[in-house]
Amino acid sequence: MKETSFIQQNKEKWSRFEKLYADGSKEPEELSDLYMDITDDLSYAQTFYKRRTVRVYLNQLTQKVFLGVNKQKGLSLKKFITVWKTSLPIEIYKARKSLLFALVTFLIYMGIGIITTHYNHDFPRIVMGDMYVNMTLENIQKGNPLAVYESPDQLSMFIMITTNNLKVAFLTFFAGFFFTLGTHLLLFSNGVMLGSFQYFFHLKGLLITSFLGIWIHGAFEISAIVLAGGAGITAGNGFLFPGSYSRLQSMQRTVKSGLKIMMSLVPFIIAAGFLESYVTHNYQSLPDWSKWTLILFSFAVILFVYVFYPIYVARKHPELLEEDDLGDQTERTPVLLYKMRGIGEVMSDSFTLFRSLIGSIVGKIFIIVAPLVGLIMYLQAGNYAEDMGLRHFYDWVVQLRILFGYNFSNPMDLLVFFLWSVILALVLASVFHSVKFKDQKEGVMPFFKYLIKNFHWIWLGNLIMYLFVFGLPWYVLIWAVFIAPLFFIQSAVFGLDERPAGTRWTRSWSYSANRYGTSLMVILMSVFIVFIISQPIAFIFSFHEPFNDQPLVRDLLDMLADTVKRVAMIYTDEHIFWSNIVRQIVYLLFSFMVIIFMGITMAVSYYSSREKEEAVSLREAFKRFGKRSRLNESQADFE
Repeated sequence: MKETSFIQQNKEKWSRFEKLYADGSKEPEELSDLYMDITDDLSYAQTFYKRRTVRVYLNQLTQKVFLGVNKQKGLSLKKFITVWKTSLPIEIYKARKSLLFALVTFLIYMGIGIITTHYNHDFPRIVMGDMYVNMTLENIQKGNPLAVYESPDQLSMFIMITTNNLKVAFLTFFAGFFFTLGTHLLLFSNGVMLGSFQYFFHLKGLLITSFLGIWIHGAFEISAIVLAGGAGITAGNGFLFPGSYSRLQSMQRTVKSGLKIMMSLVPFIIAAGFLESYVTHNYQSLPDWSKWTLILFSFAVILFVYVFYPIYVARKHPELLEEDDLGDQTERTPVLLYKMRGIGEVMSDSFTLFRSLIGSIVGKIFIIVAPLVGLIMYLQAGNYAEDMGLRHFYDWVVQLRILFGYNFSNPMDLLVFFLWSVILALVLASVFHSVKFKDQKEGVMPFFKYLIKNFHWIWLGNLIMYLFVFGLPWYVLIWAVFIAPLFFIQSAVFGLDERPAGTRWTRSWSYSANRYGTSLMVILMSVFIVFIISQPIAFIFSFHEPFNDQPLVRDLLDMLADTVKRVAMIYTDEHIFWSNIVRQIVYLLFSFMVIIFMGITMAVSYYSSREKEEAVSLREAFKRFGKRSRLNESQADFE
């Protein structure tokens, strides 16, 4: 049948369906019959009018209904209120022992600072530095002991203080993952410093003055650090004391609980930064009664939110204390590849696949990639011998530039740059193969056959993105992020599509263009998540003084590298070299995790794009029409 005849024969039926659907028809039987007829027309059009407009029109018409049925509901305001009203207080109550333990240990550490300062008046110089102590002594002599808070630029002060406080709180939380030792270390450091600082003012006869100035903001700030420590201990205890769960399941429960507590602290940390910048800033002009009122009110809010109200909710809803938010771990709904997804679903499904496939992905490429990476580290260590023996102001920038060779200062960098393009293509090939055959037990040999067939195409498809990310300087890359979505899923198309090379090349541009907005948001969200997760490991603003080898902002990697450096000093004079090697290893491990995750988001985006244009799952559903499936039907259908 000619296309014009096909359209003429069915256009009234299609128009009737569109009108009924748009008007929210109360005639479901007629609407259902028309929908079944249109799906038949779509199948006919896909067979005989594959490249014609009528096929696109019918596909969009059926997808509109498909999306309406499967549309995901957004998070309502009522749900948000319920979290703060019930869910969060229950989590705080469940973690009450860890929170109390953090408070007790912090007070003990604070006592250590007080007692040590009592017997050694120079102890504050050890914990706070000579420069800070000397500045405070000068301010005391001038009659303004807390002049350090009187910055002329209050907005900049607010941003800087709030950012630092958020960093300290989240670092205290994430450090709990390391058997809770990191959390104890940070609680000890802050507790001793606070105790020493307050007793230092006591020795000068200014305890009340300092208390009324510091605790205007300190009530929220110090409480947040202690509560963050309790959240970190809660998360770490999941690994140390799994109970009847596996360690992974236990960690999943406790980390989720700890994160909820951490999220509740953010408003208080921001409030502390505001008070420090705008209220403590004017502490001398405020009457004492207003200072006492503000301090007592702040502590009352903390006690209400984190002590009294959780107890009230727990007694009112004792049944919630027995609920297990881990869910059923034995049966999980598998991730459907061919599925239309929004930004949130792309990220959610990518995380699910990352968790289930990471072992398979690493296992396929480790034997090949590990020697290549070792070779690159060896070549670059010799190529940049002088830089490897120094600490750098932007340490992570210099180390990554050495590792990836994008400094382009000599021919060796070009070789390393090429080797990394091969390594990244290998990693992406492993990702695409694992995603494509996620429901099959694929061995090593099938993967190598897949590699021989598709590696060069994946390398080519990834080349433009690779040149963008690793070939452009950072100040250009910031703007290039708006061009990156045009190439984001090219390598996934080449690695996952079975059609001829020319078709894959055309499809890669079509899919990328059609999903530009979604791909851009996925890239930005992934960058933000990486930014947040990386902070406790290697703080992105972790600057180092070039002359005294001390970081301005200390992170966990600084602690690890410093330990390696101290051990290496016993055996060699090249102790900074070995600490830099440790830093490079950590950066590489983290980078590979990020690359694998981004590869999975590429694959998920590809399948989502193909579903949108070709309705693959819809056609498969038609083939199974009338057959029951436990995946698509409820349990009631089988009772």
